[in-house]
Parts: sequence; structure tokens; C-alpha cells
Amino acid sequence: MFQLPIRQDNVILNPVKEVVGKKLSHLTLAEGEVTGHRHRITSGLAALYENNGILYLKVFSITAVLTHEEHEQITIPQGSWIVKIKREHKQEG
Repeated sequence: MFQLPIRQDNVILNPVKEVVGKKLSHLTLAEGEVTGHRHRITSGLAALYENNGILYLKVFSITAVLTHEEHEQITIPQGSWIVKIKREHKQEG
């Protein structure tokens, strides 16, 4: 079944066929540089992997929940995901 990308603010999860890399000991997908707030998996069975600076998320349970202090929780379905962080560029002027 084809899955669409999932987005929570600047964190975008795109479906991938497989997850590669070293398993990490945490479930934090991104941390705010200024606020310290984190995009993280808070429920469900999941694992985060890193390969050459790229993060991958594997959700083993039917769903997992992605939370952040300033955004609504998002339910992530079972599957494999590549984690992309959209950086905002400030224009000088």
C-alpha cells in the first residue's frame, strides 16, 4: 500500500522500502536549536536508525505517535520512513 509523506512542522517522513543503518538508543527525530523542544516518538513500538547522517524510522506496531510541545500529535502508521528536516533560511536584507 502506498503511503503519502507525513509532516509535523519542519519534520517530514517519507515512506521507504527498507531501513538501513545503526540503531540509535533514542526516539528523537529532531530537536529545536532555540527552544530545545523535540519531535519524538512517545508511544508505539518503533526504532530510529542513522546511516551517513540520514535518519530512518521503523514503526513496528500498528501505529506510533509523534509529539512536539508546540504541535498536535501525529499518528504514524506501521512501516519504514526516512526522516527529512526542512530548514528555514533567513534572508538578509
